[in-house]
Amino acid sequence: MRRTHRMSFLLNDEEFKMLNHYVAKYRINNTSRFMRETLMRSILQQLDKDSPTLFD
Repeated sequence: MRRTHRMSFLLNDEEFKMLNHYVAKYRINNTSRFMRETLMRSILQQLDKDSPTLFD
């Protein structure tokens, strides 16, 4: 699927250091992909948690 919508956000110094440390420690080669997948995973988990169930 082609990505055509750009989004950007800012990190403070501590957040930036933590992200860089994590990426280096776990040898993540594609930081953009990691951030996108992490964000989407969090969104999907929340939507799944919020969805009505048969016994609600």
